[in-house]
Amino acid sequence: MTQRFDVVIIGTGTAATVAAGRLSSAGRSVAVVDWRPYGGTCVLRGCDPKKMLLAGAAAVDHVRRMHGHGVTGDSRLAWAELMRFKRGFTDPVPAAREKRFADQGVARFHGRARFTGPDTLDIAGETVQAQHVVIAVGAEPVRLGLPGEEHLVDNEGFLGLAALPARVVLVGGGYVAAEFSQVASRAGAEVTILQHGERMLKGFDADLVGWLMKSFDDAGIDVRLRSTVQAIDKQGDSYKVHATRDGQAFAIDADLVVHAAGRAPALEGLDLAAAHVATERGRLRLNEYLQSTSNPAVYAAGDAAQVGPPLTPVSSHDAKVVAANLLEGNHRKPDYRGVPSVAFTLPPIARVGLGEQQARDQGLRFELHTQEASDWFTARQASQPVYGHKVLVEHGTDRILGAHLAGPHADEVINLFALAIRHGLTAQDLKDTMFAYPTGASDVGYML
Repeated sequence: MTQRFDVVIIGTGTAATVAAGRLSSAGRSVAVVDWRPYGGTCVLRGCDPKKMLLAGAAAVDHVRRMHGHGVTGDSRLAWAELMRFKRGFTDPVPAAREKRFADQGVARFHGRARFTGPDTLDIAGETVQAQHVVIAVGAEPVRLGLPGEEHLVDNEGFLGLAALPARVVLVGGGYVAAEFSQVASRAGAEVTILQHGERMLKGFDADLVGWLMKSFDDAGIDVRLRSTVQAIDKQGDSYKVHATRDGQAFAIDADLVVHAAGRAPALEGLDLAAAHVATERGRLRLNEYLQSTSNPAVYAAGDAAQVGPPLTPVSSHDAKVVAANLLEGNHRKPDYRGVPSVAFTLPPIARVGLGEQQARDQGLRFELHTQEASDWFTARQASQPVYGHKVLVEHGTDRILGAHLAGPHADEVINLFALAIRHGLTAQDLKDTMFAYPTGASDVGYML
């Protein structure tokens, strides 16, 4: 027997939750489906649990930096207790998310969804037909094609470790490597990062990343740039990671090897061809309304769409766009102006808007306000040697083109620059604002 709905949403993460709520409240019959526990990546396997582990690492880091400045005594991370703290948040999520859907009148399916036609799905042997399907399946680690790749642990595996091994190698140099290495090192592990590129965190300003690397050195994290992993061998209970750097081969012994080399839309297994949903280089081909260019019944949002930055607020924004277009016809397009991005390193690094080279490539004329400011009060009161900024202000209009921060409170202060960019506030508007003092925000005027 075929079950029919106005909209079926594949996934139960941020995008799916927002879209389902809006569509069901407007009277549409909605179903969600997920083969994993309800909740999605951010709340179960990414942003939120990662931040809970980082809270412990940050506390240890702060205490150690304050030694000799009025704080005494040893501090360390108790991994099992930290994981219990994390699970206290994540464990209740699936049941709570499913109850939320139920309270909204949203039908729930558990199992893998597979297209069998332009508007039909097979879900664990059941046939489901929908006027529209929203793909909100999130992203998954990219395939690296390495011998021994099966030995890699992904973000979910790391966040579920019952005990932290003594020697950790991270393959890649993006968010996962930068953040997880900080946690592991503060928990006492010997940590090595193998990054293929010339620097870590390539999405952030190169100068600020350079300043940030002091914190990796201070934490004893061995960052090896221009290092390409060739293979991973299992040797008893441990591993040997084979790599090359500048043409020279080397090997590192490890007890845990973590995949930190990027993510891609989790489209495998959906059988998109059966629904005539076109892809290009592993991504869905979508129009400006987040609708499939080859099947008008299908939309996508969040990391599965990968039109905007792969961030949780973008997933929520995309879901609102898709819901509006499903309810009222295609009229709304996503607007990614002023979307901030943060790597929760210790200390954090953040960016919003244009980078310096991007602005130059666009022929924009701007003033560049930049300073490594470890002597400012914000850094000194936290005994934090990493603090600095780079802000681009356009000539003539005084509008903020981009802002790049590293140091204490960067993860919060970047939101003020995001607000200015998205809503057209000028540099003078920010300078005229009276922020509470002394806070991270009170430094904004001096950054301009």
